[in-house]
Amino acid sequence: FVTDLMNNFTIAFGHIVSNSFRPVPQRAIGVGSAFEGWSPRAKDLVYSVLVPLGPPPGHAFQLERSAAGPLPGRSCRIRVELECTCTGQQLPQNVLCFLHGSKEELGRAQELSLLHTLCTGSYLDVQKTTCWFYKLVTWAWPWVAQSRDWCFKVVPSRHTVKFQLTRGEDRLVLEVLPGVRCGLSDIFLSTQPAEPHLTLDTAWPECYAVAEAKFFQHVARRAPRDSVPFQCLQLLARILVGMGFSTLVLKTIVMHLLTTVPLSRWRRRHFPQRLEDVMGQLRRALQRRHLSHFIVGNRRVPAEISLPPDVQTAEPPNLFQHLAQDPAAHTKAMEEYLRLQDR
Repeated sequence: FVTDLMNNFTIAFGHIVSNSFRPVPQRAIGVGSAFEGWSPRAKDLVYSVLVPLGPPPGHAFQLERSAAGPLPGRSCRIRVELECTCTGQQLPQNVLCFLHGSKEELGRAQELSLLHTLCTGSYLDVQKTTCWFYKLVTWAWPWVAQSRDWCFKVVPSRHTVKFQLTRGEDRLVLEVLPGVRCGLSDIFLSTQPAEPHLTLDTAWPECYAVAEAKFFQHVARRAPRDSVPFQCLQLLARILVGMGFSTLVLKTIVMHLLTTVPLSRWRRRHFPQRLEDVMGQLRRALQRRHLSHFIVGNRRVPAEISLPPDVQTAEPPNLFQHLAQDPAAHTKAMEEYLRLQDR
């Protein structure tokens, strides 16, 4: 249902942005736990999808690595450049060329160009793009076939577009994340920062959700039929609810183990041992105050997952950096771990 829904949204998006100078939404990609085969909740699933945004005709996106600053994690700025459309072979008819159009043609059109609507200076603005995409989703809903049977309600969300669909007693929550693909890779720039309270301007955080989803697909294709990595992850994630550890930490540990422990040793009979492995890795990571990011700088990532060269060779970020810098936070995390062992 979710796939069909988002395909219908993509068609509606295309009609709305055609003949405009807004980013072009492409086919949505399912990401997050609901699409990876596990869930931290028994009920109230949230289906997350990433919608890639391409440049409109006459525009190009150039990614520039941001210097280290107040934004945690890796980020880029997206420079919007104008391109000549005079000789475009696959462009719609009568597309205005911003570089060679007449003054009369450019007078009104320049105000509608991407540079004058969703950019700050020459760079695509995260907040402006998020607000525009929110409006796009609400405009598109009446054109989606499912709107005849389902009620649509927006759920407050600062950096994504989140909405709830209801039909009688049926309820579905979707979170839509706009993003820009880094070249031809599985890495995207998204509107969602590593820390939800941050306000973004033109620095777009790197998003690894698509690469992680592809990794779990890789595992599912190769694992024995009675393998339990997803059950292991799901059980521990549900135990962690209300504790001080994020599901990202647990997921990262399991992904690392899936590249070091052969898949033949993830069968049902190995379930207790694999649970012990995860807990042991968590304990050692807490003691060292260090947990390496799974995607960035990890040579064990399968080759079928396309990563930009700088992501492959970068120093892996430490997901426990805050524990290394804050002794009180580290003490609290160790106490939470001991509580977790007692469950």
